[in-house]
Amino acid sequence: MLFKDQLQFVRQHMKKNKLRVTTTVLAAMIGCAFLIVLASIGFGIQETMRNEILNQEKITEIELWGDESLTAEDEKRINNVEHVNVVLKKWDVGASVLSSFEDRTGYSQAAIVDMEAQSKLPSNLSKGRLPKKPNEIVVGYHYAQSLLNEADQTEIDRKSREAEANGTWYNGEEEGYKGDIIGKTVTLKFENNEGDQETQSGEFTIVGILKKPSYDWYIDSSILFGQGVQTLFPSLETYPTTTIFVDSLENVIPVLDHLKEQGYQVYSVIEQLEEMDLFFLIFKIGLIFIGTIAVLIASIGIFNTMTMAVTERTREIGVLKAIGASPALIQRLFLMESAFIGLLGTGLAIILSYAISFGANAILPHVLAYALSEEELTGYELTFSTIPFSLVLIAGGISLVVAILSGWRPARKATKIEVIQALRQEL
Repeated sequence: MLFKDQLQFVRQHMKKNKLRVTTTVLAAMIGCAFLIVLASIGFGIQETMRNEILNQEKITEIELWGDESLTAEDEKRINNVEHVNVVLKKWDVGASVLSSFEDRTGYSQAAIVDMEAQSKLPSNLSKGRLPKKPNEIVVGYHYAQSLLNEADQTEIDRKSREAEANGTWYNGEEEGYKGDIIGKTVTLKFENNEGDQETQSGEFTIVGILKKPSYDWYIDSSILFGQGVQTLFPSLETYPTTTIFVDSLENVIPVLDHLKEQGYQVYSVIEQLEEMDLFFLIFKIGLIFIGTIAVLIASIGIFNTMTMAVTERTREIGVLKAIGASPALIQRLFLMESAFIGLLGTGLAIILSYAISFGANAILPHVLAYALSEEELTGYELTFSTIPFSLVLIAGGISLVVAILSGWRPARKATKIEVIQALRQEL
């Protein structure tokens, strides 16, 4: 029997039992679609978290641990490492800074930055320039917003209570100083962590404003000094940190490994990314395993359909054997039928899965935003479901293999039917 004749034979018998075959195909479709959609949740969550990490500005940065400031010799050695662009030293000020301007005041966190190294990096300013003198500063994007007078504070308290009653919060964006803060002189007073005011204070000129933070919820009212401020306040308590900037993402791990070999205690968010990928690999395998159970349940329907097909075609099998059909041919005919059922179910499952995935990604962010009363949530790039081609291949392969195995035993049973017994069966 030619292959095209075999296909015709299978197609004709599937048409004879349209209802049974259709319900079996639908069962296979539901099982495979469940597998794909369930696993796609793992891929979607991983993509969301991975993009969140990769979009961070710190993705090409390496943090150097330690309480001691980097020595000149160490700094030179690290700068000479291939693919290292800049070694930026920074000192966090161990005191809150009270800013006073006109009738307004506001608290900020401060840091001292090596401005010479900072100037070698892409600009982090939205306006102005970096400090060149000891009494010049750069302030955060929301610094002016944080300078409040009595009327502003009263209005913020009122709006905050209203927002809280509505289940939201108010960030004070409509209050604060509204003029151009560049070039203005402010009085800064350093206060220790216990709140006792120290005598250290001085006047500083604002020469730059940092870029707007990546996250809308983050209010940046920080103050950055140049290293010259240490000559004005030599007793200022500081905590050193060092950041190593690498030229590109693919070179972060080689530089990180090299520095570890040299005995430096370093860390990068790339390591977090690798740990996350390992976690999600295990998570996705678990989801695929659970989804495979649904496919196995659907295989019961294929097994029953093929068993019924063998029983109903006993006489036809006898005729085929009588005219010389080999057991291998008979077995192949029934395996082809079960494979076709699995193939149809898989094809429909893939179409259904992509439709569900697209709908979930389009609708769920709005549903979640409504449930949490967070209007800004719809602006985030949330991916609930992603179906990569590899998942389609894995799920499709599992579905087809299970379908063929489900038809294996009925096909073997067909090869063992005796010709005389089959021909004696009544039509």
